[in-house]
Amino acid sequence: MNDTDGKKPLGLGGARPGSVKQSFSHGRTKNVVVETKRKKVVVPKPGATGGKPGNPALGDPSRRPAGISDAEMERRLAALRAAKAREAEEIAQREAEEKAREEERERRRAEIEAKEREEREREEALRLKAEEEERKAREEALRAQRKEEVRAKPAAKPAPADPAAAEAAAARAATKGVAVVGPRKTDRDRDDRSGGDRDRNAKGKGDEGRRAGKLSLSDIDGEGGRQRSLAAMKRKQEKARQKAMGYGQKAEKQARDVQLPETIVVSELAIRMAERVADVIKALMKMGMMVTANQTIDADTAELVIEEFGHRAVRVSDSDVEQVIDQVADKAEDLEARPPIITIMGHVDHGKTSLLDAIRKTNVVSGEAGGITQHIGAYQVTTESGAVLTFLDTPGHAAFTSMRARGAQVTDIVVLVVAADDAVMPQTIEAINHAKAAKVPMIIAINKVDKPAANAQKVRTDLLQHEVVVEEMGGEVQTVEVSAKTGLGLDNLLEAIALQAEILELSANPRRAAQGAVIEAKLDVGRGPVATVLVQNGTLKRGDIFVVGEQWGKVRALINDKGDRVDEAGPSVPVEVLGINGTPEAGDVLNVVETEAQAREIADYRIKAAKDKRAAAGAATTLEQLMAKAKADENVAELQVVVKADVQGSTEAIVQALEKIGNDEVRVRVIHSGVGAITESDVGLAEASGAPVIGFNVRANAPARGAANQKGVEIRYYSIIYDLVDDIKAAASGLLKNEVRENFIGYATIKEVFKVSGVGKVAGCLVTEGVARRSAGVRLLRDNVVVHEGTLKTLKRFKDEVKEVISGQECGMAFENYDDIRPGDVIEIFEREEVERSL
Repeated sequence: MNDTDGKKPLGLGGARPGSVKQSFSHGRTKNVVVETKRKKVVVPKPGATGGKPGNPALGDPSRRPAGISDAEMERRLAALRAAKAREAEEIAQREAEEKAREEERERRRAEIEAKEREEREREEALRLKAEEEERKAREEALRAQRKEEVRAKPAAKPAPADPAAAEAAAARAATKGVAVVGPRKTDRDRDDRSGGDRDRNAKGKGDEGRRAGKLSLSDIDGEGGRQRSLAAMKRKQEKARQKAMGYGQKAEKQARDVQLPETIVVSELAIRMAERVADVIKALMKMGMMVTANQTIDADTAELVIEEFGHRAVRVSDSDVEQVIDQVADKAEDLEARPPIITIMGHVDHGKTSLLDAIRKTNVVSGEAGGITQHIGAYQVTTESGAVLTFLDTPGHAAFTSMRARGAQVTDIVVLVVAADDAVMPQTIEAINHAKAAKVPMIIAINKVDKPAANAQKVRTDLLQHEVVVEEMGGEVQTVEVSAKTGLGLDNLLEAIALQAEILELSANPRRAAQGAVIEAKLDVGRGPVATVLVQNGTLKRGDIFVVGEQWGKVRALINDKGDRVDEAGPSVPVEVLGINGTPEAGDVLNVVETEAQAREIADYRIKAAKDKRAAAGAATTLEQLMAKAKADENVAELQVVVKADVQGSTEAIVQALEKIGNDEVRVRVIHSGVGAITESDVGLAEASGAPVIGFNVRANAPARGAANQKGVEIRYYSIIYDLVDDIKAAASGLLKNEVRENFIGYATIKEVFKVSGVGKVAGCLVTEGVARRSAGVRLLRDNVVVHEGTLKTLKRFKDEVKEVISGQECGMAFENYDDIRPGDVIEIFEREEVERSL
């Protein structure tokens, strides 16, 4: 039977997979169509067919569709039941989803109603508050009116009034919400109105005006008993006057620019915003942060708080504290000519200091240990022509590389001293590189030309290899032949320096805050930390507050190169500065600031930045790097030392020289370095680390010597850096393991193998080369491959045990704990020896 509207017949299509529909076959039997995802199955209607009890169609083939067996019928019925079960599950799932959606709608409806209720309650509270304020205002106005009336008629007595008229006036005032001021009702009036006996409340003839009930302020105001004082009247008039002039109005909130560092304390933030600390804490609590007034918050959170209070946040960093240092460019009209700064550089023992002595007409070299310069010196010289020159003398030893680099950084002209009898040496090349890096002109002073072996032309030729072309060869670099011993050519050298300085047109502004470079620093016992400063710009005066590196101070005294006290030092003038709170690093820049607070703040910031930098450099970023570093340290032997020197530059040079000593197996570690005498704390540190104390041009004080003797700490004194480096290198060499070398002394070939009771296998051998010794080590070679390495258990010649067998003789050998020997194997005999190593 087909559908009447042209659609597919029921059971043949149009139903979704898994649905059940009724259809009719050509007979009378009603069937059920089950549509699955794969195919349609037509099964008999349950209860209509079946062969089991309650299902007669299964046993009645006439009522069952043709060609369907019992098993097929059971399978179709199972599919029908499964389809019904799935449909029931879908219905239950849809009902559960609908119930959940309904619950969500109810919850949202309840939330909306709660919000609306809260809003209504808030509006009602605001309305009630406004009404209360309005009522209070009306009462105040009424009370003021009554006071004015009482004050206008203080002696007037209330006239009797008609009770009916008073009640009518009170009713009219009640409708308008305003109280009526009228005559006070007495007990007699009430008695007359009620018709009672008038004598009931009367106490006597003179009691007509007696008051009944409690006495209140309103009663006194109504009867003129309370008067406003003169002070109250004056306050009222003053308040009215201020209100008329606009003083009483609340001031508008001022928006501020709040400087915001990376972290800030809550109380400090409130001070910068000019707000109450409690309000700031309340704002942070609204943001979910439970903080106190002394707690630190980050910049992002603080910025949100600043914006909430209506201010503007101005981000600043810790490094902004250095902005107080004056970096304004000088105007051309403020610049004045200044003396040139000349640095004497060159190889060790080429005569730098001797040449400077000849110019200064002094004898500085005699005061240097070992005849070599180990300190950087600054001197000012006035020539015969009146020109003022500032000289820097740098050490020539390889350890003082950083000193020479500092000299090149602050100099205007480099005088490179080269010995005519020695030519160009390693430190000469290094000085040339420093001068080129600093981009300063050079003047070549060829010294020791008075010696018989002098060859100035060879010096000029060697300089060509390092791209230094002198004037004699068509270049621009001046050369002057001098002799520090005889004074030959010194005038020509000074003339060449003056000519070069004139070409450079050196100038500086002496009328500004001073700026200079620390040439050298030391810790003096009587004067404290002392720094040799070369002023580069401005004028350094006594009493100036300055910051230099990580230290700060106030200038207590200025001492020039001749040892005299001066009040000020201008550009290109070297002076010793006293008044520093600590020993600065050589090479630090000195800047004068306005206040002591600024200097201390800048020094604290620099200390913190240096500490963070050292921590970041020494920290391992990952666990693997940490483990690798620990493993590498286990395999390296360390020689720990404590270094104290007289000046900061020498300390730096010694530390750099010691750190270069070592290899993959041993290294030198400076656990502490400083300037000044060896103290008891240095000895304690050395004892805890098992390290010696190295003193360079310094000595230990009495407590330190006593502590060293008691604790067994070694203190070594040095005055020449060569000896110090050599001794430390020798001590570090003692930590190296001895090198083991093998010397081959002989070879033997196995001819036959014998088995001896109590001994094992014995090889009958022929010594083919060298000698076989009983105490030597042996290796067994089979096809040129080492199969065993060990020692001999026995070495016999015939029946006798012998110590050695020479080449060409036969012998018997047995190996210790090894029996796998074969004829044709080769025995390699060797001896080991240990050789001491050195760095």
